[in-house]
Amino acid sequence: MNAKEKRASLLAVLAAALYSLTSPFSKILLSDIPPTLMAALLYLGAGVGVLILMIIRGAVGGGKTETHIAKSDFPYVMGMIALDIAAPILFMYGLENSNPATVSLLGNFEIVATAFIAFILFSEHISGRLWTAIFFITISCILLSVELGANYTLSLGSLLALGATMCWGLENNCTRMLSMRDPMEVVVIKGFCSGIGSLCIAALFGQMSSSVSHITVALLLGFVAYGLSIFFYVSAQRYLGAARTSAFYAVGPFIGVALSFLLFGTPPNVLFPIALPLMIVGTYLSSTKPHEHAHKHEPVTHNHWHRHSDGHHNHIHNGTVLGWHKHMHAHEPLGHSHEHCSFEHHHELN
Repeated sequence: MNAKEKRASLLAVLAAALYSLTSPFSKILLSDIPPTLMAALLYLGAGVGVLILMIIRGAVGGGKTETHIAKSDFPYVMGMIALDIAAPILFMYGLENSNPATVSLLGNFEIVATAFIAFILFSEHISGRLWTAIFFITISCILLSVELGANYTLSLGSLLALGATMCWGLENNCTRMLSMRDPMEVVVIKGFCSGIGSLCIAALFGQMSSSVSHITVALLLGFVAYGLSIFFYVSAQRYLGAARTSAFYAVGPFIGVALSFLLFGTPPNVLFPIALPLMIVGTYLSSTKPHEHAHKHEPVTHNHWHRHSDGHHNHIHNGTVLGWHKHMHAHEPLGHSHEHCSFEHHHELN
């Protein structure tokens, strides 16, 4: 691993650590801020934060080769915004009604939701390894959702959190259609549009707050836990690739669990010790091992970060180009078999 890859690995872990702040610190703020308003503030904080990063990037001359959102992207942008309004509101209500450690761990159900939706809508291949991972993660989520007592019942908070991950799973599959666009531009649109949408809902139902200090802290949390996390994640991905970055990023929910224990000291339900190792196994299987199968690529012209050793980029440059770089280039139709990630976790803003 060279120096750039080591730095990228640290950035990926830092992105996971920052995102893990969401559940425990949102739980604290929810005692003073209503759930819908909290969801709005987190996204608005991320939008404002990433907009500042975009302005800084422009000032130093970066981002000139990034591709902007086009009119043809409008349906996916609208789907992304709508789902990014619903998901965080469900997540905050789930967090309000459940333990933050449980909610942190349930976040990994997004892996299952995204994979199933990609399989159904885009006929994506699901390997035997990923099916096994889905099994372990699903069983873990069921155990986390059960409330033991005279009658076995499902926790309302857990069900709401799972509903949020399903919305984010569908949103991931909308956002994947925008993957060749400027990632910062996508996040700014997500943050402002989804945040304003949630803010309107909060105002409609009278879920507002007059506490300037709490609102400021919530915006700051959104900037750090969402905005900076995304920025570091994208930076790492450009040197490590999606599969390796997602493997590092998968530690996030477990950091969230540890933080929740440290801050609150109260354990989740009695099945948590059983669910935790199952979730670890499922997350490991889904994030670390590439698989190989025959597949086809349609012709496309686009601009994104790539390297010529990945089996997809065989175009010729006038001079010598080594490692990761980006420019407008065309792909001819291609059918081949090579190793790639069994599931690429798209963390755009969730």
